[in-house]
Amino acid sequence: MLQSSSTDTTTEQTKNDEINFERLVAPQAAPRKYKVVKFNLLTFGYGHLAALYGLYLACTVATWQTIIFHYIIYTLAFIGITAGAHRLWTHKAYKAKMPLQIILMVMNTFAFQNTVVHWVRDHRLHHKYSDTDADPHNATRGFFYSHVGWLLVRKHEEVKKRGKFIDMSDIYSNPVLMFQKKYAIPFIGTLCFLLPTVIPMYFFGETLNTAWHITILRYFCNLHGTFLVNSAAHLYGNKPYDISIKPSQNLLVSLIAFGEGFHNYHHVFPWDYRTAELGNNALNSTTWFIDFFAWLGWAYDLKTASDDLVQSRLKRTGDGNNTWGVKIL
Repeated sequence: MLQSSSTDTTTEQTKNDEINFERLVAPQAAPRKYKVVKFNLLTFGYGHLAALYGLYLACTVATWQTIIFHYIIYTLAFIGITAGAHRLWTHKAYKAKMPLQIILMVMNTFAFQNTVVHWVRDHRLHHKYSDTDADPHNATRGFFYSHVGWLLVRKHEEVKKRGKFIDMSDIYSNPVLMFQKKYAIPFIGTLCFLLPTVIPMYFFGETLNTAWHITILRYFCNLHGTFLVNSAAHLYGNKPYDISIKPSQNLLVSLIAFGEGFHNYHHVFPWDYRTAELGNNALNSTTWFIDFFAWLGWAYDLKTASDDLVQSRLKRTGDGNNTWGVKIL
């Protein structure tokens, strides 16, 4: 009983601390001094140079089998982020049976955007404090910062302070995600980098030089495709659902990011598994993926916003355009 009482007191104190935080209203970005993380700067610098060399090799000496092989991994990795880390585990927009969770965790590991645990914490914080200093990739600071700059500097104090209050109990109780976290270094290293390098060498006759640099090219293409949701989709596009927020509908980002660019909709209805209203699946291949597994019975309890709710919000707070940027008459 004493332990329970102590826990209750701690929880209550935590809630009070959060209540006492200063209210942040987007768009907001207070003056700050950036502290560069030298290791990240070096690894990203090397990675981009290696990816450019990989692009040259892809256009000159790589076999078509290697290109197709990496495109398949690119697709799997992206859906591991969009259908897994994002729609399933961050927003709980649908439920997945254990076999699908394992598949999504493996696909997510191909992407290596840290573990799902870290990804979910950052993204839940992003939605709670979008475009303020408590948003890890605050788009108010511009394209470069929201795209990649936030990974090159120390986290803002507001991110560190408020991140402690994000509820992660569902993630820490998930054995699939705890497996990924526990074995992150060998598991991610093997799936994201080692096997994609060794397999083209063994089966397609690539040299180590070619195989490695194309692996880095594929990895950085995955990164930048995802990063565009944080940057371009918060800065460029129309706002048919809520004109007062920065997230926008960006069709190019939706094409590149497997349907994640309908971002004005997503920030208004983050719990909708489609991240776009019904009928906008032409660029939403992640939704096709989830729908397929729903048909198999492995995905279920798919949450959606009703057409009436969508139309009501569109008329009440939108910019007068539809989701494709066409003026509504």
